[in-house]
Amino acid sequence: MTEEILDIKTVNECNRCLGGSPVHPQAAMIRLDNPELSVESSVKFEFYAIMLIEDSKCDCRCCGRRHYDFSDATMVFLKPGEIFRMDTENTLPRRGRLLAFHPDLLCTTALDRHMSDYTFFSYRKEEALHLSTKEKEIAMKYLEDIDEELHHDIDTHSRTLVSRLIELLLDYCSRFYERQFITREDKNRVIIGKVDEIIGRSISSGRLAETGFPPEEACAASVNLSPAYFSDLLRFETGKTYREYCALKQLSAAKKLLTEGEMTPTEIAFRLGYESVRQFSFIFRKLTGRLPSEYRCSRN
Repeated sequence: MTEEILDIKTVNECNRCLGGSPVHPQAAMIRLDNPELSVESSVKFEFYAIMLIEDSKCDCRCCGRRHYDFSDATMVFLKPGEIFRMDTENTLPRRGRLLAFHPDLLCTTALDRHMSDYTFFSYRKEEALHLSTKEKEIAMKYLEDIDEELHHDIDTHSRTLVSRLIELLLDYCSRFYERQFITREDKNRVIIGKVDEIIGRSISSGRLAETGFPPEEACAASVNLSPAYFSDLLRFETGKTYREYCALKQLSAAKKLLTEGEMTPTEIAFRLGYESVRQFSFIFRKLTGRLPSEYRCSRN
């Protein structure tokens, strides 16, 4: 049986469906105490949606909360066109706030130029942000400031002020996500270890020239993460993109083979998937300051 999807196309429609009071055609702040949606439905927002979940009856395991996370509130970020369902019992949380805003609201604003920097809009629901008491207070402050501005009579300043307040909220959420990466340090080490195993198997196969490293999306799926969350986690933990991290592991393998002395640089270049020994030598020298042959001599 195909699940019914409630497709909410506009902010005004969102207000009607969820019991909000329309005060602006392109943005709304809605309390999630009243919605009566069918438990058979999921909801699809055709605009940006930010949910702050305060449901005390929900432990938010469906949003990825674990014992090492804060539990005062949870935030979920949805990009336009994303389908959401809280859990098998509820389409939406039973308590919290929903900030809805249409992409057109951001046109010509500073936020529009770098909205893509807030990669957590591409995270899965299970990769939600879990807030401490202080963080929740900060998030609530900016949600209330946004709501207050939305209730102001619309004028030439409205778009700029609302977008700036949303931007401030998102900047704080970026900070809170970085804090969450820190408090999940042990879990993240396990994930990086699994990534190392995946990359290591590709290197040890001797078929990198044919197959290359697994695509980033495939590696993310192997550790049960969205590509966006995986990319941000890897960069936070290692300071590298996936491509850069693979290149460092490739270089480390080359150093090991050079030290062992059983293969020529040409053979190593072929085994590790470099296009040619010239490319191998160029990259090796760029990253280490020495040619492969010089490195080998220095280790003997």
